[in-house]
Amino acid sequence: MENTVFSKYTEDFVRAALDYCILMEKTRANEKKTFIDNMVKVLPLLYIKVSIIPPITEDYESELEVKVTEEMYEQVRANIANLLGEDDLYLETFHPDIKLSDSPVAVKISEDLADIYQDLGNFIAVFKNGQKETMNDSLVLSIRNFEKYWGQRLVNALRALHFIKIQRHQF
Repeated sequence: MENTVFSKYTEDFVRAALDYCILMEKTRANEKKTFIDNMVKVLPLLYIKVSIIPPITEDYESELEVKVTEEMYEQVRANIANLLGEDDLYLETFHPDIKLSDSPVAVKISEDLADIYQDLGNFIAVFKNGQKETMNDSLVLSIRNFEKYWGQRLVNALRALHFIKIQRHQF
């Protein structure tokens, strides 16, 4: 049986994650149409690629390095917020606070995408080191984070970006 870390499924996920991180780091204020168009393509691809990775049974409990700093996160978030302007904000129906609130909960696409970037940027940085144990544990952590956190943010942001692209601006 092929090791999951070195499988084609993982390789495809790594490529999609790297493409996503590059797009996040190259966001510029004058590329709104291009940015939205790229996001509505890369987000579903990322979702599919992480979803089809076979189960990983090994866990080496490695100390994983954090590469994405708060400054990097904030730069990505701010660039996206500036790019999207008033389109950055959307109403969230799956937010945990919605059950306790009488009013809608507003969230930002820029925060959703920056949160995904933070996790995937750390994953890619650790994965690049080429050590099987840390690569494995980084993959395990990324899949867990996808299942518990950023997968929902991904589909929420995609829903909002789709609306902007098709309904609002008809790019």
